[in-house]
Amino acid sequence: MLDISPKIERMVAIVDENKTVLDAAAVMVGKYIGSVVVTASSAVKGIFTERDLMRVVAQQQNPAEVKLKDVMRTDFPRVSPNESVEQCLDLMRTNRCRHLLVFEGEKLVGIVSLRDLVNLMLEEKEALIGQLTQYITG
Repeated sequence: MLDISPKIERMVAIVDENKTVLDAAAVMVGKYIGSVVVTASSAVKGIFTERDLMRVVAQQQNPAEVKLKDVMRTDFPRVSPNESVEQCLDLMRTNRCRHLLVFEGEKLVGIVSLRDLVNLMLEEKEALIGQLTQYITG
């Protein structure tokens, strides 16, 4: 079973819960990412994603006025660095999300996205194909 540790993004974008949706959107655009971790007093309070942004826009709320604490997801699933890709995909499917926060105990150590997991699975398959090709032709 392949664990997610090689694909954990440890440089996580963090935004305070009292910042606006527009502030979070600017961070996401500037860093080419689909989510930010929302904190208060250095504690993780939630996650804000592109989907949350779209919900704000679809409800015709002003992103420059809406605070993250009012629209962030607080019931986010957590995983550990040694979680398997399969377990992460199950969590994403069950929770209808594309990002998982990675914790060691109570400490946030990173984030992993659906794209990261797909890339990890593809790399594993390519390595296996290479081994099989070498076995067959060797």
